[in-house]
Amino acid sequence: MKNLNYLKLKKQLPENVNLLAVSKYTNSKNIQSLYDLGQQHFGESKVQEAQIKQYDLINNQKLKWHFIGKIQSNKITKIVNNFDYIHSVDSLKKLQKISKVAIELNKTPKIMIQIKLSDDPDKGGMYREDLLSNFDEIKLIKGIQLIGLMTMNPKGLSSKDNLNLFKQCRSLADSLLLKECSMGMSQDWKEAVEAGSTWIRLGSLIFGDRII
Repeated sequence: MKNLNYLKLKKQLPENVNLLAVSKYTNSKNIQSLYDLGQQHFGESKVQEAQIKQYDLINNQKLKWHFIGKIQSNKITKIVNNFDYIHSVDSLKKLQKISKVAIELNKTPKIMIQIKLSDDPDKGGMYREDLLSNFDEIKLIKGIQLIGLMTMNPKGLSSKDNLNLFKQCRSLADSLLLKECSMGMSQDWKEAVEAGSTWIRLGSLIFGDRII
């Protein structure tokens, strides 16, 4: 746990950039420690792991949970029921399922659609063309609050290439009148901030190396 790193990072961020502490693979005690320093937003990628922490930390009323992992259709009900934000919606079909469940549960999750800007097979998301062709339909979907886009860059890119991809995401969000961009992780967050990210997802820089 690197509390000094966290405080230092927070001071470096512009006011319009939110820090999402990626707490997957760490424990409830470390999350509580960060919450006590003022961190309210935490990201998880596995529903079952997150539910344990959510139970442990239920008394922290300002704590907000973000789902950032790959969405499995059979987990959508639990995701909608347990998370305030969902960053990783990668298809129209899943968005429609989230809408149906959200209406049934009387929830309104904040949604960011994951965009695929490179041909990296390890990264998911909707292609730009699919998002644009379906966006009129997406805007009419009920039960959700569509707030922005999310992207993950391939590993090993140069700083210039990272910046270029992040700028593409920001430009696409702006063209669709979406305020938020969830982009940038521990290795490329500076380029993301330069490109206009409003949510950076930091794990190892805050919690250190974790056992997967």
